[in-house]
Amino acid sequence: MQITNLEEYAKTYRESVENPEEFWAKVASQFTWREKWEKVLDYNFSDYYSKWFINGKLNITENCLDRHLETKKDKEAIIWVANDPNEEDRRITYGELHQKVCEFAGVLKNHNVEKGDRICLYMPMVPELVIAVLACARIGAIHSVVFAGFSSNALASRIQDANAKVIITADGAFRGNKIIPLKAWVNDALDSCPGVESCIVLKRTQEEAEMKEGRDYWWEDEIKNAKPLFDAEVMDSEDPLFILYTSGSTGKPKGVLHSCGGYMVYTWYSFLNVFQYQEKDIYWCTADIGWITGHSYIVYGPLLAGATSVMFEGVPTYPDAGRFWKIVDRLGVNIFYTAPTAIRALMAKGLEYVNLYQLDSLKVLGTVGEPINSEAWHWYHTHIGKDRCPIVDTWWQTETGGIMISPLAGITPTKPTYATLPLPGIQPALVDNKGNEIQGNSVEGNLSIKFPWPSMIRTTYGDHERCKNTYFSTFKGYYFTGDGCKRDEEGYYRILGRVDDVINVSGHRLGTAEVENAINLHSSVIESAVVGYPHEIKGQGIYAFVICDLHKLENTSFEEVKKEIRDKVSEVIGAIAKPDKIQIVKGLPKTRSGKIMRRILRKIAEGDTTNLGDISTLLDPSIVESIKEGRISN
Repeated sequence: MQITNLEEYAKTYRESVENPEEFWAKVASQFTWREKWEKVLDYNFSDYYSKWFINGKLNITENCLDRHLETKKDKEAIIWVANDPNEEDRRITYGELHQKVCEFAGVLKNHNVEKGDRICLYMPMVPELVIAVLACARIGAIHSVVFAGFSSNALASRIQDANAKVIITADGAFRGNKIIPLKAWVNDALDSCPGVESCIVLKRTQEEAEMKEGRDYWWEDEIKNAKPLFDAEVMDSEDPLFILYTSGSTGKPKGVLHSCGGYMVYTWYSFLNVFQYQEKDIYWCTADIGWITGHSYIVYGPLLAGATSVMFEGVPTYPDAGRFWKIVDRLGVNIFYTAPTAIRALMAKGLEYVNLYQLDSLKVLGTVGEPINSEAWHWYHTHIGKDRCPIVDTWWQTETGGIMISPLAGITPTKPTYATLPLPGIQPALVDNKGNEIQGNSVEGNLSIKFPWPSMIRTTYGDHERCKNTYFSTFKGYYFTGDGCKRDEEGYYRILGRVDDVINVSGHRLGTAEVENAINLHSSVIESAVVGYPHEIKGQGIYAFVICDLHKLENTSFEEVKKEIRDKVSEVIGAIAKPDKIQIVKGLPKTRSGKIMRRILRKIAEGDTTNLGDISTLLDPSIVESIKEGRISN
């Protein structure tokens, strides 16, 4: 099922559009099914539902692990590299991973976890996280991985929304030269989560951790007391596999739900083709499993393909900015997949950290999380790829489950800043603001998808109306991505960024409402408005315009208040959401109906104040001038 040249891509793409059900049935037939599906697809984009491989029975972990045991039992599935460069690698074969997953499945069963129960994971980037994820899937429990950089409040809200029965965590996490007190944060979160029956804690940092009797258990002790569970739960293709929370344009995070069969088929197919994976390749995705990239292209995609995958606990600049490149050389990495944010951060450190290394094992480079800017693309191509490695600039979302638009490595001619062409089975459309499809090339519009694909979002957990309203109501008959997009004269797609109230910070989508809600919790804040602005490292930074009650600030400087606001945001959401710039303002540009004109604030934050449009309709046009005068420029 791997495409090998451009002509084959064109032929395959045409077939996938002309007869999508036949195409996806052929792809799905590569897997182990307990019972074959009765029908490939049933969907409706109006009253949204999308069902794939209907009544097919399977377990995704049998396809990740069991089916490889005959031929790949001794092949390395995971090469784990610690945060500390002096700590020894861990190399786990497919046979060993299968055994460990079955052992932890037994632990979960000892804690009365049943099919359909929700399990929250809040862990460092260690192999036990992969083991726990797969153990959940093996027994039919729905895993919900929460990025271990989120605050205890953010964690609690996700546990509550999913009504999680068990949480799996660690005493702490190593991140660069810091130790993150994960168990302490979990304890804070569980104060408001009475529904959690068990908390299983891995020893990682050996920090002292407060354990509550009857609720908290050490991973290592539980493994000793558990009987391995080798029989996998038989799942329906449409049974839920996982919930992953993403930030939306309202304050409440939304739980994107993916199901077993379609997600399995698409992540495997996209992994195999985008990266042109070959049997002996060493593949490394630097993402965190707390995000969709880690789910699809560290855990499921590579394991379904029987690949050897590197998993890294640390950060790219510790102990110095050559850490990525040292690992590439030491392990002989062939395929390297990272974020533009990381590339820009390493660019800023200079070539002295790159020139120490050969990087001659690399064959394919990839980027993910946001569109890569031209300067970073050329630096990556020249200095890391040595002008010989194709760059796959991948566009996709938490909601899509897998890569949607991307070059196929070494097959699709690349163009800096362009995601290029859709994968087979993906039917993108550009629509205008009235929902009319824009035909032809050299056009720009709202990126939408006009036909379902197997790994698409099934619902937002516990609130299907929100799913329909967010993705299927803006343009009737289309899944709306929320991104603006250009299609050039060659039919290549270039993603232009969000058109809704979501900011893409270092590849992580944060809803403006969620950040504003956190800012507004500060006792001196009356109201706030948050927008994104271009940031040379993060892609987008967060610019906050804040109205304060000056009477409450008599003995406090603006700088102190700004620090307190940043601390509050970090406490409520996590450090990733801290505003880069905070401007204290007298008022916000509002229409007479009270709507904040974010378009104006966005232009001011970007430093483009020459064309703000007609401001005469604002309730108080003079506010705009005062905001312009107080703009923070650096």
